[in-house]
Amino acid sequence: MKAHTIAALATACAVGLGTPAAASDDDILRRTAEGDVASVMDALVAAVEGAGATVFARVDHAAGAESVDMALDPAQLLIFGNPRIGTPAMQADPLAGLFLPLRVLVYRDGAGQVWLAYENPEDMLGDLDGVDDEDAVVEQIGGALDRLTGMAAGG
Repeated sequence: MKAHTIAALATACAVGLGTPAAASDDDILRRTAEGDVASVMDALVAAVEGAGATVFARVDHAAGAESVDMALDPAQLLIFGNPRIGTPAMQADPLAGLFLPLRVLVYRDGAGQVWLAYENPEDMLGDLDGVDDEDAVVEQIGGALDRLTGMAAGG
């Protein structure tokens, strides 16, 4: 039974923008973005907060690498959630808490392209009991992640 996942958040976002531009595989969904990593992340934070979700952390991986004298292309991770969306998944299976709150990575690849990436909600909780990949919560999470990353991607 696939359990979906993330619960988190975003569904409150009313604006929908297409589907991800590319998928590296079925488990990770990616979409290209216009702008640099910091500005795309700022737009994602604004979209998440505008949807009524809570931002828990913004992790700057490149700054972490720099703090130990190592180099890394720009990459930031946003951790966020909304208990109205995530709680039903955890009620179905408490282990959903291993996948919640939601996470979106904004990074620049070696060719200079900026991407937004997140785990496919249908696959995220796929090994858990209690949540089926056709559950409304899975659709809510997937739709929210698609809308939020679409808003942040620009263009």
